[in-house]
Amino acid sequence: QVQLVESGGGLVQAGGSLRLSCAASGSIFRINTMAWYRQAPGKQRELVAGITSSGTTNYADSVKGRFTISRDNTKNTLYLQMNSLKPEDTAVYSCNAVLTTPTNRWIPTTYWGQGTQVTVSS
Repeated sequence: QVQLVESGGGLVQAGGSLRLSCAASGSIFRINTMAWYRQAPGKQRELVAGITSSGTTNYADSVKGRFTISRDNTKNTLYLQMNSLKPEDTAVYSCNAVLTTPTNRWIPTTYWGQGTQVTVSS
């Protein structure tokens, strides 16, 4: 059983900052890529940022220069530092991990967290 648990969401004024965390726990052999997605009301889920196990990152154009994704492989934890937040960043943010388990070391499986709400007021 694998769980991803996000934390750090909340309400912040435009221009403010938040730091999201996503802790992966359970029967994990290796975590490959991890990523943050978000979904605003009435919109499709979109990729915010991703990071490989070696630390290579990619970002959506809308958050480049404002958000920073990072991970602590010793703690199986993913982070998203969000600065200069805008009202259009308001969404439910979910983390995603592609990983293998001790009983299935060769076929990666995708897991999702339950999501955390981020609301940016103008």
